[in-house]
Amino acid sequence: MENDKEKNTAEFYERLKVELDNANTWPAEYLYKFIVPSVGDNVERVEKAFDRMGAVIKTTKSKTGKFTSVSVDVTMHSSDEVIGKYKEVSTIEGIVSL
Repeated sequence: MENDKEKNTAEFYERLKVELDNANTWPAEYLYKFIVPSVGDNVERVEKAFDRMGAVIKTTKSKTGKFTSVSVDVTMHSSDEVIGKYKEVSTIEGIVSL
């Protein structure tokens, strides 16, 4: 049985899929925005998730240097592919998807 967090996450992704399909004709350019703690290999892990996809990746450190914003502009082929990337990077501790 799913716990509430898993249920909420599943519902969030279901809503996102509908919104993505309503707003896009696939393949489509998609802009991911993340904020990660500037520790260890966090930024590298986000970049690696989009390796060999022709993504344009921009990183900006916060004023204090504690966080890094990562923007990833990439052509995606379906809403499922977009959501798959969100799930892939969600394992990075402290990551926030905007």
